[in-house]
Amino acid sequence: MATDTLHHEGSADHHEHHDAAGTKLFGFWVYLMSDLVIFGSLFATYAVLMKGTAGGPTAAEIFELPFVLVETFLLLFSSFTFGMGVLAMNAERLGQVKAWLAVTFLLGAAFVGMEIYEFQHLIHEGYGPDKSAFLSSFFTLVGTHGLHVTFGLIWILVMLVQLSTKGLNAMTRPRILCLSLFWHFLDIVWICVFSFVYLMGVL
Repeated sequence: MATDTLHHEGSADHHEHHDAAGTKLFGFWVYLMSDLVIFGSLFATYAVLMKGTAGGPTAAEIFELPFVLVETFLLLFSSFTFGMGVLAMNAERLGQVKAWLAVTFLLGAAFVGMEIYEFQHLIHEGYGPDKSAFLSSFFTLVGTHGLHVTFGLIWILVMLVQLSTKGLNAMTRPRILCLSLFWHFLDIVWICVFSFVYLMGVL
């Protein structure tokens, strides 16, 4: 009887944790949809203002496609390494999870560093966000994505600390899954930025 009771309580706890994780993931999907609306608005604004150069430089004159390609590959590969981290989590390999998250952090940090360098270079050349409507919308769209990646990097650091202190448990697993959704979402948004802003801008 006591064994049956303990088994029932254990099953109830497992079911409760599963429901809580599902609720967190659903709530995070709702957040991502709201973020999608924000980026959609920024893309629409850029589409309207991209020709508003005010006699200043056009996209083809200032964008360096090879440089942006390196940025793109960094972020794409970081999405792959994060996926490997999730697979390691499913296999209960804590050390590998932390290692893959650390690699993802380095790749993401390199991406942000290159983006900051690009912004500084453009501003130094006199092509700041105050130069034209085109540049204002460009800095806003790309900068918003960069801020999201920066937030993701901070989140990765927090998860590395929690994994080191708490391990893989009912609290850390849903957080890693939510972070995975967030990181892959940023990857998709950047592909849209690269295609719509950079690639179309130089063609």
